[in-house]
Amino acid sequence: MSNQIKVVCLGGGHGLAATLSAMRKITTEITAIVTVADNGGSSGRLRAEFNSLPPGDLRMALAALCGDDQWGRDWAQIMQYRFSSEGQMNGHAIGNLLLAALWDRDHDPVKGVERVASLLKVVGKVLPMSLQPLDIEAKFQDRNGEKMIRGQVEVAAATGKMTSLKLIPENPMATPEALHSIKNANLITIGPGSWLSSVMPHFLLQEQANAIVESKAQKIMIFNLPDHKYGDEYSRYTPTEHLELVIKHAPKLKIDYAIVDKSKFTNSNQDYSDLERLITKQGGQVIDEKLASNSSQFHHDVDKLAQVFNQIIKNKKN
Repeated sequence: MSNQIKVVCLGGGHGLAATLSAMRKITTEITAIVTVADNGGSSGRLRAEFNSLPPGDLRMALAALCGDDQWGRDWAQIMQYRFSSEGQMNGHAIGNLLLAALWDRDHDPVKGVERVASLLKVVGKVLPMSLQPLDIEAKFQDRNGEKMIRGQVEVAAATGKMTSLKLIPENPMATPEALHSIKNANLITIGPGSWLSSVMPHFLLQEQANAIVESKAQKIMIFNLPDHKYGDEYSRYTPTEHLELVIKHAPKLKIDYAIVDKSKFTNSNQDYSDLERLITKQGGQVIDEKLASNSSQFHHDVDKLAQVFNQIIKNKKN
C-alpha cells in the first residue's frame, strides 16, 4: 500500500463512506472533509438540542476509515449501532451520542472527532468542513410562484425548479485543517452522494471552494447512480445539470476525471454526450465503468471504485 499519494475526499453520508472505503485500499494518506448541514434524524435532533454540528456524516466517515483489525471493526460496528425503542432514544446512533458528548464537554469539534478516530484506529483523518452547523436554503419556482425553503430535509423534499441555493450563514469559516489538506493534496475526490447536502455545500462555502479551485491536485468527480424507484434530492436532474450546478458556484473549477456509469443514465446516449462535452470543456475526461453494487444498484461497489481510482493514480505516476 502506497502512502505517498495524499487524497482529500469531499462529501457526506453513504456516498462519502463508499469513496473512503475504496480509497483506503490504495493509500493511507486520506483526509475526509465532511458536510455539516444535515438537520434530519438523530443528527438533527442532537444538533437542535445542543446547537452542535450534526454528527451523523462524520460518524459514517470515521467508521469507513476504521482500523483494519478486530478492535477497529468492532468499534466501527458499535458506532453505527442504533437504538430501537418507543422512547426518546429511538433512532439515535451510538457514534452520534459519543461525538455529541465530546463536543458538549470540550467545545472543540475537531478534537472530539480526533478522539473518536483514535478509538477506532482510523486510517487518515476526518474533518468537518466548518466548525459551525450550517443550513441549506434554496428558492424554488413552480406554477404557484416562488418559495424559499430552509433546511436540508426540507430542501430535499421541495418540488419545482430550483433557482438559487446558499448556505446559512452565507459566509461561514472553513475549518483551517481542511483548507491545509486541500492545499497539499495530490488528488481530490468529489461525490458521490445527495447532491444538495453532500456535494454542493463544499462549493457554497466560498473559502473552501476557492481552496479547491486553487489546489494543484487532480480533481475526480464521482457521479451518482440514480435511484429511479425512490429518488433522492436533485435526482430529477441529469448528471450534466448536477455538474452545471457545481460550476455555477465554482466557475473556475477544473475536473480532471468524471467517473460515471453510462448504463444508469435515464437517456444514456444524450446524457452521456452532454456530460462528456462539459467535462471536456472543463479540461477533463469521462471514465465510463459499471460501478453498481450487486446488492444495491444505486450504491457504488467499493472494489470497482477502487480499481478506477487505482488506474487514475497509476496514470498520474506515468
